Amino acid sequence: MTAVGSERRCIRVTVNGIPYEREVEARLLLSDFLRHELGLTGTHVGCEHGVCGACTVLLDGEPVRSCLMLAVQAHGHEIETVEGLAPSERELHPLQQAFWEKHGLQCGYCTPGILMVLKAFLAENPDPSEEEIREAISGNLCRCTGYQNIVEAARYAAQLMRQR
Repeated sequence: MTAVGSERRCIRVTVNGIPYEREVEARLLLSDFLRHELGLTGTHVGCEHGVCGACTVLLDGEPVRSCLMLAVQAHGHEIETVEGLAPSERELHPLQQAFWEKHGLQCGYCTPGILMVLKAFLAENPDPSEEEIREAISGNLCRCTGYQNIVEAARYAAQLMRQR
């Protein structure tokens, strides 16, 4: 007899363009899979209730809270984490560049989740207003910045991305 919760499943996922196949506990959270199984610690775990947004990753291009999703639910899907944003080790993604130039972060704990939300948002809305940006990041809590520089960084990132 197997103990409750110790059932294991084989999953196949593509994370930041790299395919992975792992056997995981059926109850393993996606955030824990990314952090502990794959070593992608840029996905932060804040509240563990889906409220703060620090654990946000893209699943097939859509933002999801990885602390609310089981790793087995990601089977067959593409995941992008903050580690997958930069095109190379020597070049930042426009969002990262904008956050650096416009001082869009302080402690940085919320930043990976905000960047992932903004990546999906700017793909759909390449020229957003300040109000639209604020609405897009309204599910991501930041206790340090007051959001003004985050919004300025998002507007600047949108400009950089349009110039590409």
